[in-house]
Amino acid sequence: MAIETLVLGAGQEVGKSCVVVTVNGKKIMFDCGMHMGYIDRRRYPDFSRISKAGDFSSIACIIITHFHLDHVGALPYFTEVCGYKGPIYMTYPTKALSPLMLEDYRKVMVDRRGEEEQFTSDNIMSCMKKVIAVDLKQTIQVDKDLQIRAYYAGHVLGAAMFYAKVGDSALVYTGDYNMTPDRHLGAAQIDRLDLDLVITESTYATTIRDSRYAREREFLKAVHKCVADGGKVLIPTFALGRAQELCMLMDDYWERLNLQVPIYFSAGLTLQANMYYKMLINWTSQKVKESYATRNAFDFKNVRNFERSMLNAPGPCVLFATPGMISGGFSLEAFKQWAPSEQNLVTLPGYCVAGTIGHKLMSGKPTKIDLDKTTQIDVKCQIHQLSFSPHTDSKGIMDLVRFLSPKHVILVHGEKPKMASLKGRIESELGIQCYYPANNESVRIPSTQHVKATPSDFFLQSCQNPNFKFSMISSKDGDTETSRLHVTDDRVSQGVLVLQKNKKAKVIHQDELSSLIQGADKHTVQFCYCCPLQSPNSKSSTADLLSQVSTKLSSELAGTTNIQKNDSQLQASSFKLSICGKDRCPFRPLQENLIPGTIFLCCNWSATDDQLAWRIISFLENTDFTGSPPPVSAQPA
Repeated sequence: MAIETLVLGAGQEVGKSCVVVTVNGKKIMFDCGMHMGYIDRRRYPDFSRISKAGDFSSIACIIITHFHLDHVGALPYFTEVCGYKGPIYMTYPTKALSPLMLEDYRKVMVDRRGEEEQFTSDNIMSCMKKVIAVDLKQTIQVDKDLQIRAYYAGHVLGAAMFYAKVGDSALVYTGDYNMTPDRHLGAAQIDRLDLDLVITESTYATTIRDSRYAREREFLKAVHKCVADGGKVLIPTFALGRAQELCMLMDDYWERLNLQVPIYFSAGLTLQANMYYKMLINWTSQKVKESYATRNAFDFKNVRNFERSMLNAPGPCVLFATPGMISGGFSLEAFKQWAPSEQNLVTLPGYCVAGTIGHKLMSGKPTKIDLDKTTQIDVKCQIHQLSFSPHTDSKGIMDLVRFLSPKHVILVHGEKPKMASLKGRIESELGIQCYYPANNESVRIPSTQHVKATPSDFFLQSCQNPNFKFSMISSKDGDTETSRLHVTDDRVSQGVLVLQKNKKAKVIHQDELSSLIQGADKHTVQFCYCCPLQSPNSKSSTADLLSQVSTKLSSELAGTTNIQKNDSQLQASSFKLSICGKDRCPFRPLQENLIPGTIFLCCNWSATDDQLAWRIISFLENTDFTGSPPPVSAQPA
């Protein structure tokens, strides 16, 4: 039994998370995201890797960990266009917020940028009707073999790690998570579980972040300085998650300093999202829940909606614009207008995937950015990068893996060099086998299978027999040395597990084994190998070739082993060889640069003659059977 993991997205990259795991024959898809850095076919996972015929009925279920587009963005396409009809599981907040994110993305890409529509509003609605919402720590029996359970992941509202179990095999897929609490969400929480595999994100595989308070002070200082100098601050962020975290921070700061500079949201989506945050208060941090009776933390006093007509209005302001990473939408519009001014500031509060403008800004301060072949933006504004990312850092990943202590770890959602470094730490410090496959690569690991076995009476009796060991222990008290007898009972329960057809498994003593197998069919193990001959004469008859081989082999084995020959084969003890007449022999090794017309000898032997067999094979492979005489060197006159 095995667990096979096919990474369709987020393999050695951040974007389009999609991992298909087959556990003891049961197939589960974890996340179904899109890549925000591409607009071609690379945007979606390559679903043909699951089925070239487009039949996805083999997938038992889809599990979505949270509402970010790189985890849910391809779901309507997969269900409504590709035709997946099975169950989909996600938490209640994820089910509530995913359609908002999907529809906002569709509007930005189709209505504003004029791209080809990948899925419609009706597709989104139809897709969400297939979703089954789950509560935290609620065990769901998907079918008779598969059960799943969600655990709190922090990260964003409703994000969950998912536990899946098929038979005795179990794994955890983390999705994105945060091991430290922030202003509006708590830290990830999960039970200690017996696991074969943990599939974990590794966005910050080599980063250890400083304290949240230090980051908040630095962020507020940069924003305050810019607006005090009359500049405009652009904060590209997704409407759900970091927007609420940063609005809470800035609303509190504005209140304490009595600042009058306006703070804006660029889209009604965030206002709609805030409504859901108010409704789903039980999924937030303990501090937010405790203060809810006196004040809802998502009722922002200093934050208001933004109209497009305000884009070129004079005076300082702070603008939260979607989407994050400046991958399109209103954040891109605002960037075009504000980037040419040295007075303005763009602050990037989270991770930006390759291919986005945000990533280009974080990679170094460019003076110009090409949007397309005809559009270029002058970049003179200040660039400020500060990690308010809701992802855990390398310490958090190590802490989680150490706590769960699985047999194997697979890293996804990260950058290749950093994943390689983290893999080394997990293997050297924790002693756990770790992998980080690329997109469209598979990893296969053994899975756990428990067998209930009944012990025989003789085995139980042998376990009860004492196994005393005696030793003398010396101790010294001043000048007096005394010795005493130390007795231990080191009993070892060792037996033989017997599995018989249509019978219960049992454990017996090794002395019972001989009586059990009396009368049973004899089993022998045969080894096979198809050996190429070096430059043989292909026109020779079978008998002539075997005679030539027999002569040289008899000389090689003279005095040790007799060679028996007939017209079709040679035999030495249990080792037999004959001319192979197959074009494609299953026992033939793959070899390059073979001479056309090469003749092969099929060899087979029993385990008792393994050493002899490989001595013969080595001799055959390294001996010239052309039959031509050796070259004659010139003799001096």
